[in-house]
Amino acid sequence: MYEGTITNQVLRKKLPLRMKRLYLEDLPDIEEVQETVIAAMPGQTTLQPLSTEEFLFILNERGLMVGAYAGEELIAFRALLIPEIDEEHLGYDIGLSEEELPKVIYQEISVVLPAFRGNRLQQKLADVIMKELPRMPGNFRYVCCTVAPMNIPSLKDKFTQDMYIAALTEKYGNKERYVCVKDLENPSLGYTDFAAAKLDDFNKQHQLLDAGYVGFDFQMKGGFHEIQFVKPILQ
Repeated sequence: MYEGTITNQVLRKKLPLRMKRLYLEDLPDIEEVQETVIAAMPGQTTLQPLSTEEFLFILNERGLMVGAYAGEELIAFRALLIPEIDEEHLGYDIGLSEEELPKVIYQEISVVLPAFRGNRLQQKLADVIMKELPRMPGNFRYVCCTVAPMNIPSLKDKFTQDMYIAALTEKYGNKERYVCVKDLENPSLGYTDFAAAKLDDFNKQHQLLDAGYVGFDFQMKGGFHEIQFVKPILQ
């Protein structure tokens, strides 16, 4: 799927990089990478890890997982998931009708080993996995995901992909999460009426989202991150 080089930031050493689809036999390596990433995180609230059952669900024809290898070592992976339609479906959070829910696919977990961060690997994996999306069974229009509000790298990753914040709601046991989406049929909407809210000002963000705004980018103001909001021009 992809070949190049990557730098181990700890060893300052360049290594060959390749990406390939992951299968059931790769599950032990997948879970080892996830455990390593979680252990290295200062807080356990920004990443929602997947269980063995959830990984199996994706690997057993309900999604797609792409892995990045430095030499022979799995160093990162990214997943797409065809979700079950239940009361927790993200389509409800962004206001889709029942008929549109089967058109939703999730961008699931994306992790990179600490030694290989700073190589824009999340973005490269996103480019590769999204190119595979048209080959998957189904007629998908909406790519959705959840992001913890303080997970700056993940938010930057979504904005780079032209995803936008469509909702802010509680998920995974009362944790605040942005619901981000990209409409593949309208990837470049026009915008008007700019506004901004501090990253931790959930009240103002809820007010803007309820008023029809969407979050589409960051800005730094007074040393703090702010989310930039706009009103999309519907076509």
